[in-house]
Amino acid sequence: MTERNVLGDELEPCGTDPVTGFFRDGCCSTGPEDLGSHTICAVVTAEFLSHQRSIGNDLSSPQPLYGFPGLEPGDRWCVTARNWARAYDDGLAAPVVLASTNEAVLDIVPLAVLMKFAVDVPPDARSLEA
Repeated sequence: MTERNVLGDELEPCGTDPVTGFFRDGCCSTGPEDLGSHTICAVVTAEFLSHQRSIGNDLSSPQPLYGFPGLEPGDRWCVTARNWARAYDDGLAAPVVLASTNEAVLDIVPLAVLMKFAVDVPPDARSLEA
């Protein structure tokens, strides 16, 4: 079964440089083993990275043991829904690529909230009014 994005279409890749995703396949795919729900494709900003570090989720420091180069502002990364929501609550949410954000996130973050941070609004945004 093909995973869907929050727009109802086939889930598009989020990022390959560095390779993101819980399964390190470049997509924000999820499954039962993804307890963190790495379902939001975010375009990380310096403020978002700093916020994540402050809550114990250091995404900017390289981790060579895991082949992780560390993120820089502008990188696209599948972040956990809960950590993105914490950043949102604190006024520091990162932009979101809707076409690459897994529909599973809608159990945690409403589409209306994601839309406020969308960097890829479809041509007919009326389809998102639900």
